Amino acid sequence: MHKCRLGNLSFIFVDDEQLLLMNKQYLQHDYYTDIITFDYSEPPRISGDLFISVDRVKDNAKSFGVGFNTELHRVMVHGVLHLIGFSDKGKKAELMMRKQEEEALLLREEILSAE
Repeated sequence: MHKCRLGNLSFIFVDDEQLLLMNKQYLQHDYYTDIITFDYSEPPRISGDLFISVDRVKDNAKSFGVGFNTELHRVMVHGVLHLIGFSDKGKKAELMMRKQEEEALLLREEILSAE
């Protein structure tokens, strides 16, 4: 689908405060976020560290009316999409990112229902 090869992916789960510190330190952003992705990819192989705030995932799941696992998978997919080269800066890019997330989550559902 995206012509990438999987390298090393590390998913590191932290709390809001840890990710806020990282967001300030590495991105100069002073706000909470659900994921920060550090890209170590060497195309076509994607690799990276994906830091995820479990607190944000929990709150977002409640806000969006979905289960924790569904929201966690969406955030994980979001980080991988960044490694592939997708951006969410700007309205058009954000819409494309959401479309790609939905396609990945639908694929997840198909796989789970086939088991």
